[in-house]
Amino acid sequence: MNLKVALVYNDPIPDRYTEMGEGDAIADVLEEVKAVGDALVALGHEFVKVPLVPPIEKAREVLSALDCDLFFNLFEGFAGRPETEAMVAAVMATLCKPFTGSSAATIALALDKALAKELFLAAGIDTPRFQILTPETVARFDLAFPVIVKPAAEDASHGVTPESVVGDHGALAAQVERISTGYGGRALVEEYIDGREFSVTIIGHRRPIITAISEIEFSLPEGMPKVLTFGAKWNENDLYFDHTAPVCPAKISEELERRISRVAVAAFLLLGCHGYARADVRMDDQGRICLIEVNPNPDVAPTVVWDARLASIGLSYPQFIERVINLAFDRE
Repeated sequence: MNLKVALVYNDPIPDRYTEMGEGDAIADVLEEVKAVGDALVALGHEFVKVPLVPPIEKAREVLSALDCDLFFNLFEGFAGRPETEAMVAAVMATLCKPFTGSSAATIALALDKALAKELFLAAGIDTPRFQILTPETVARFDLAFPVIVKPAAEDASHGVTPESVVGDHGALAAQVERISTGYGGRALVEEYIDGREFSVTIIGHRRPIITAISEIEFSLPEGMPKVLTFGAKWNENDLYFDHTAPVCPAKISEELERRISRVAVAAFLLLGCHGYARADVRMDDQGRICLIEVNPNPDVAPTVVWDARLASIGLSYPQFIERVINLAFDRE
């Protein structure tokens, strides 16, 4: 069946992230758009690019005017308003047309990292101990150092730097102030696990499958915290970019692979993810698998790692896109 597909994404115009030196993550969406568009053509579908710009109120007007059979959702929110990522998915759901990816409720839940972590704990899924702090409440800190300080409702490693890992109250207060000022008023503070980090891509709906697990190979100079900073993901001139290489498939035992997979699939189902998602986990020095977060709307631009993941389940990139489309028609 040939489809008319609306390829929806946030137009990478200069914004608050650009002013903060974090515009690379926003511009990267164009690589996704090209890759998905090329795959759609290879599959025999027609597509139109739909770059959305603020204000969010225009999204319904733009989307409702489209003549299409399906929305392919690559929208990741407007800078400074991460909640708009879920709002656009909600608009799509009201227009009585299939759309790819997770629902607005799932996207909003995953973005509220503290609430998601509470759900993980209630379901018996290990996650690092955490608090939500602001400059006014930092004195209530009740965790064990070292901790990592991150935005409470952002993705793409926005706000994460080597200085995000802190070991004393003075550094903690400074990072909470920085994050609260620049990223929505609240900081997620969680106990830092200095261990191996793995990433799992999950595809499906009611019976999801996982692709090959990848591991971040940290080769940083002694004393530098092992974290995926913003620079590690998006800045080729950053030290972290060259010393945090993903290895896929990870060199792990079958038993460890099963344990990581169980955690990833459990979290995927718990949050109600649909189509595809990514789970990030760390293993502490006791061998405990701790879920860091789930991203129900991750970057799907093809890379060497993406190719390895898809090859592990026998899919080419266009076949992956076709599966995501088919899942969009199956939301019951």
